[in-house]
Amino acid sequence: MENRYDHLKHEASASACWSKNTVCAPTDQAQKGKKPFCIIMPPPNANDPLHLGHAMFVAVEDILIRYHRMLGEPTLWLPGTDHAGIETQFVFEKKLAKQNLSRFQFSRQELYQKIWQYVQDNSQVAVEQMQRLGASADFSRYKFTLDRDVVKFVTQTFIKMHQDNLIYRDLKLVNYCTKCGTSYSELEVKHIKQTTPLYYLKYGPFVLATTRPETKFADTAVAVHPDDKRYKKFIGQTIEVSGLNGKFTLKVIADEFVDKSFGTGAVKITPYHDFNDFEVWQRHKNEMPQPKQIVDFSGKLTLLAGQFAGLKVLEARQMVVAALQDKGLMEKIDNSYSNSVGVCYRCNRAIEPLPLPQFFVSVNHSKKSLTQKALKLLNNKKVKIHGAGKEKILRHWLKNLKDWNISRQITWGIPLPIWYQVDGFAERIFINFIDKNKKPFSGKLSQFLKTHTLEEIKAGIQSLQAEIGVPYQVGEEPKDQHLYIKETDTLDTWFSSAQWPVVTLKTNRQEDFARFYPTSVMETAYDILPFWVMRMMLMGVYLTKQEPFQDVYFHGLIRDSKGQKMSKSKGNVINPLKIVQKFGADALRFALIVRSTAGQDKSVAESDFVAARNFTNKIWNASRYVFLALEKTDKATDTTPLYAQTEKQHKQELQLIVKSITQKLKKLKVGQAADEVYYQFWHWFCDKIIEAHKQKQLSSQFLGESLVVFLKLLHPFVPFVTESIYQTLATKIPTYEKTLATSVWPQSKLNH
Repeated sequence: MENRYDHLKHEASASACWSKNTVCAPTDQAQKGKKPFCIIMPPPNANDPLHLGHAMFVAVEDILIRYHRMLGEPTLWLPGTDHAGIETQFVFEKKLAKQNLSRFQFSRQELYQKIWQYVQDNSQVAVEQMQRLGASADFSRYKFTLDRDVVKFVTQTFIKMHQDNLIYRDLKLVNYCTKCGTSYSELEVKHIKQTTPLYYLKYGPFVLATTRPETKFADTAVAVHPDDKRYKKFIGQTIEVSGLNGKFTLKVIADEFVDKSFGTGAVKITPYHDFNDFEVWQRHKNEMPQPKQIVDFSGKLTLLAGQFAGLKVLEARQMVVAALQDKGLMEKIDNSYSNSVGVCYRCNRAIEPLPLPQFFVSVNHSKKSLTQKALKLLNNKKVKIHGAGKEKILRHWLKNLKDWNISRQITWGIPLPIWYQVDGFAERIFINFIDKNKKPFSGKLSQFLKTHTLEEIKAGIQSLQAEIGVPYQVGEEPKDQHLYIKETDTLDTWFSSAQWPVVTLKTNRQEDFARFYPTSVMETAYDILPFWVMRMMLMGVYLTKQEPFQDVYFHGLIRDSKGQKMSKSKGNVINPLKIVQKFGADALRFALIVRSTAGQDKSVAESDFVAARNFTNKIWNASRYVFLALEKTDKATDTTPLYAQTEKQHKQELQLIVKSITQKLKKLKVGQAADEVYYQFWHWFCDKIIEAHKQKQLSSQFLGESLVVFLKLLHPFVPFVTESIYQTLATKIPTYEKTLATSVWPQSKLNH
């Protein structure tokens, strides 16, 4: 063996060894009664470089995969990547902006093709980096969320759910980002605490408090609590209010949602710009007029605002406040009010609640409740959660989940299989399109059909919005007497990702689904519990009537040495590939895993990678001592009965070590298993066994056999250095196994 461990050289040779021996494909050992073990990889963004969070999931999952593979189980780690709809389009639009271009200069089809090419040019980034980290996934089964067979499967799921009345279309208030130009589900909105001015406005006989005076032009009522003695005499009355565009009237309604302690206990109701107000309107439709929209989808005030029309929200707010003060309609301003504001998780712009016709998944349908079925999986222990407190969070979401908005107003994604009838309804369909000369048009479809053919409009279509009530067909374009135009919205990325365990196996090898579903472990970061894990449970049980996975292991977030979240703005981001280059993939993996606990965050610094690198060097140097000892050993004297009693005791100790580490891995206590194998190798094998050999108290044969056991115990955690050593030792110790990766996991007794 070489004097020092060269991680760059040996990582390359170990990877070549695994590739040559096809260690990553599941073997057919069904005849031995071995239960298959399967992990479906959480798909990272196809064209993004990996960060430490990705390195963490690779490390945890690869440990479990290598361990179960060595147990002799048919083991599948199925890899894939995600098209990451909004995130990828957001990044691509920033790329366009640098070229002084925007998405509005292209038809939907043109923009899609440009993003597709961009993703394809970078599609191997994530895959190559995962392989560099030692991910022993079966890349021959690799899936991408926009593969044709995946798209077909996901589309068929949409059609089936629509037929089962679990998907419906309705005009509802949605979370809308006016910069990214799309709606989000409630789970994707980031909430931040901030201090916001609370404005006390004069409304006839009332003074009421609001943080959004600019929406007053769309007020439909004033609400008070039914038990508030201060306002009981006003309930049911119509009051006259002085506004900036003249006087208007509002009815006073009673609703228990009103907090008597907030402001003055009276609130204005603006249904199309506040979720609570929208629900109030739904409960009091017979007492209130039809809602009005004061903020449009570009984030500007509509014509209802009169002189303030066309202004962006924040600018309009300042001017409206000044005008109210000039007219004596502002009672006071509280500049110390603290509240929570929803912002876009991509661009951090304030989310606008806006009315939009969308498709929704009914999650709590009385007869086919998806949430109740998912809760039943937890109650019956069909799905077990690893990570303190995470099951409680999951149950909370399942019990309180609202219907899931799955429409996204972006180009990059799986198209909604919806076709709207044009003839007879063109007046109620609003479109944006460009003609062959790239000239933009926006308005009702009916007006453009006078100057363009439907085919010309379809060719240049950018976006479409059909009113509720416009007939539509689901599936392929209908072939009947009517004319149709396709919906331009795409499916929420999480809708396809929610089907990931099912679709990846259904669209792969013919026997994969029957063989590996339900999958064994779903491992991911806890911060996407509601986004992904919960939804996989909803969709998995719907599609298969079974749980999609049996265990969920949540790893914590990786933080810097001070416990801070890593971000570019703080300058504390650690690039995993630079760590691999400097210290080795084993060092990166082990530093992330050792002392880790499911569901808990972990802080790392360069010193952790140095310590882990030192451990790989320790393994190499100890193995080198054994290698040299075996070379120098006289076999005739090495097996003398003089060592028998001492070795018997040490064999029993080694059996206990094997048993303890095996039990920890069996129970998914990955961090504890790493701690123990580190401690026992360093202090039992190196400090005790090697030293005993130096004192001629143990045979070289026992020393070599003990090392092989430890190489196997260490292999899932530090695969590169252990495989490299094993390949060298195989020349000295007959193992009858081509690779350490496919060798047999040690039993609780030494039997070599």
